[in-house]
Amino acid sequence: MSGGDKGESTPRGPSHPEALEGEDGIWRNADGHALPVSASDLERFTYCPMSWHLSTLGHSGQSEAIEQGKEEHRAIHESIETMQQHRFRTRRNLLIWQWWFGVIVVLTIDTVAFQNAENINFDSAEFSKLMAMASLSCLMVGMAAVFVPWRKVLNVGPKYPDRIRDAQDSPLVDPVFEPVDFKGGWLEGGWIEAAMFISAIVLAVHAMALRFASNQDQAAFVLAVTTIGWMLLASVRLQRALISNHEAQVLAAKNDIAGDTQVTYSDDEKTAQLLVDEKTGLRGRPDQIVIIDGELIPVEQKTGKVPQKPHRSHVVQVLAYAALVDNTTGKTPPYCIVRYGQENLHQIPWDEDNQTLLYDAVKAVQRTMAKGGAARNHERAGKCRHCSRRYACEDSLV
Repeated sequence: MSGGDKGESTPRGPSHPEALEGEDGIWRNADGHALPVSASDLERFTYCPMSWHLSTLGHSGQSEAIEQGKEEHRAIHESIETMQQHRFRTRRNLLIWQWWFGVIVVLTIDTVAFQNAENINFDSAEFSKLMAMASLSCLMVGMAAVFVPWRKVLNVGPKYPDRIRDAQDSPLVDPVFEPVDFKGGWLEGGWIEAAMFISAIVLAVHAMALRFASNQDQAAFVLAVTTIGWMLLASVRLQRALISNHEAQVLAAKNDIAGDTQVTYSDDEKTAQLLVDEKTGLRGRPDQIVIIDGELIPVEQKTGKVPQKPHRSHVVQVLAYAALVDNTTGKTPPYCIVRYGQENLHQIPWDEDNQTLLYDAVKAVQRTMAKGGAARNHERAGKCRHCSRRYACEDSLV
């Protein structure tokens, strides 16, 4: 089918005719801002400038593969989110179990001490009152620590460099161990608060044992029963941790994620933060950012047919994510990953050659935005046949 059969000619004029090229090769508008180029723009432009141009005119990709890819991406994101939730539950339950196991140890020692102590030369009733008051004090301090933002007042807690925040003052990459909304609450694992609550419980148990036991044997019995009850509760927590850990491992294996690999960012196209480099105009949302050997590694998931080697357009796209991680977090990733299917992973080094490849592509897109003239860059009928915007293209070869 010839171009004339496609309908009216597609306008190819510049979208930003006022833009000027800077000494660094970056094109900027009249306000001095770099022309925005998304990672998806780079992928489309590298595949074919006409495909990118048609997308800027509002022609969306139309094919069953695209819709299937969206569903698969959504399923991958939901699977990773569920895995993260199971990992969080595992850490939370293990943390609670550790504290409770400490209580069990203390109660066991006290049980043995009460059973074997021969002469107690103090007023147990008065001492139990003191322990009850201490328990109440620990409880009040713990509750105050949870509900009062004292870390913010004292300027302690998680610190985020300015360079990883967006315009809304939100971290672009969530920290792994202390979430953005960390306030020191129990469910977030605040050590000071947890210590206060555990101390309150231990002191209260001791106060009751001394207050209501008329002799050493009764006190030891009360403590022994309490210890057994606490062991049962701790066993339930440990069981929950093991179940959550198993579910997390299953989902990690399904998504080809190593057991010790942390996923610190996952794109759902709605809530994930947009990473932006104001200097170059580059922006985008990687499918995932994982932590491997302490490094932030961006991952781009590709669905559909698995190629023998990564497509150039996919390489440029994932390099854009590597640049965004580098420029927004201050941590330079050694490489980025393009993933096809479950097991076909390709490491793309974030080295000088690939940096040049990426920024040349960024400048080419910006130049076309400023000068116009987008055109088909190949003579491959098969490539046009598989293009999702062929229906609107006047330069299609088929």
